[in-house]
Amino acid sequence: MDAALPVPLSAAAIAAGLHAASDVAIEVVAETGSTNADLMARAANGQLHGPVLRIAEHQSAGRGRAGRSWLSSPGHSLTFSLAWHFAGPARRLAGLPLAVGVAVADALGALAVPVQLKWPNDIYKDGAKLAGILIESSNDSAGGVGGAWTVIGIGLNLVMPEQLEAQIGRDAAAAPWLARMDRNVLMAALTDAIAATLLRFDAQGFAPFAARWNLLHAWAGRHVRIVDQGAVLQQGVAAGVDDTGRLLLDTDQGRVAISAGDVSLRLGQDGAGA
Repeated sequence: MDAALPVPLSAAAIAAGLHAASDVAIEVVAETGSTNADLMARAANGQLHGPVLRIAEHQSAGRGRAGRSWLSSPGHSLTFSLAWHFAGPARRLAGLPLAVGVAVADALGALAVPVQLKWPNDIYKDGAKLAGILIESSNDSAGGVGGAWTVIGIGLNLVMPEQLEAQIGRDAAAAPWLARMDRNVLMAALTDAIAATLLRFDAQGFAPFAARWNLLHAWAGRHVRIVDQGAVLQQGVAAGVDDTGRLLLDTDQGRVAISAGDVSLRLGQDGAGA
């Protein structure tokens, strides 16, 4: 095999490297529209019976939060989704994107790729976005067991070709060190870290992850604006998150808590937008 080419993704190779996530079914496909959409459709039809990890070499209709597109290039990124069943209703999953962010950040840190976290669902490296998290949930009425099926979608840049960065239209980070790894080993490490986090989150919620998230907070102490569809909803100094995953802002009127939703975080007067 040409050494310049990435090692092909293999369900068997990934499964062989799992420990905490050994009961996860692994699927690898060359291309699909969206791995999140694939698994959410199965959840709606009662076709999920256990955790499933679906990985695509290329997504033609990858999605980010708030309906944004997630652009990727085959072989230059990891795009995958993990379907997981939680015992309670979907509404109790506030803070889950942040907990998953902690899991991914710690897994990457263990591989000598230090990263930071941007509320509520982005992973930053060297001041630019390296990965994004999209979580979708559906109360499990079709399966007849109660609780909620949740699909955790992640896009992680390994290499950032200039043409793709131009399409994205903003600075985007890459992780060349990870790009030189066997992607199956990387996928197994990420899946194990996420699965262990999901088990703990299901039992204890976000609170056990709050302190770690705050240590990894990319914009701690920075002036930020919360915007929704171009409108500024709130602004102040980012003071971290609370035990439920709400962003804490110190404003002229005092400290306020912002719940995750269809909002974006932008650096305020002392920094450029991101």
